[in-house]
Amino acid sequence: MNGSAQEQIYWTRFVHNNWDLFMAATIKGLCYVGSDHRPFDEMADWVSRRLPGSLLIQDDARMESYVRELREYLQGERKQFAEACDFRGTPFQVAVWNALGEIPYGETRSYSDLALHIQRPSSVRAVGTAIGANPVLITVPCHRVIGKNGSLTGYRGGLEMKTRLLQLEQLSVTDV
Repeated sequence: MNGSAQEQIYWTRFVHNNWDLFMAATIKGLCYVGSDHRPFDEMADWVSRRLPGSLLIQDDARMESYVRELREYLQGERKQFAEACDFRGTPFQVAVWNALGEIPYGETRSYSDLALHIQRPSSVRAVGTAIGANPVLITVPCHRVIGKNGSLTGYRGGLEMKTRLLQLEQLSVTDV
């Protein structure tokens, strides 16, 4: 940005069944999906750190296509997200986040699998750090990454949220 105009970040609160989270997008795409049942401040803090000087504007209409896709996913009707994302991270982080999007619905990968996938096999810890910085939960499916031994590992939204997402996908896969 040239500094003369504030970047506008559009946001909405997504409430569906027992899900309650905040989402935000720029004109280029979805840039943030928050943790379940966390306050507005979680999103506002992320925006102030990652997009300093930007202006948060509630705009439910502008966010409707993102909301629709997330609702369809949570109802088991959508396996992939089509709306664009506007990633704000280092080239390494963006590579990891793109790789996350390639993990098939209903499947899991380990951190080392992901490191191999991006051709950085010795970067397992850095991959884990990049996954932890994923700003677009659910849509960029970091919940599909588990420990090499099959255990559930950390998740920005909490292990309960990760478990719910993995169970949702397993139910949808077995219903087919």
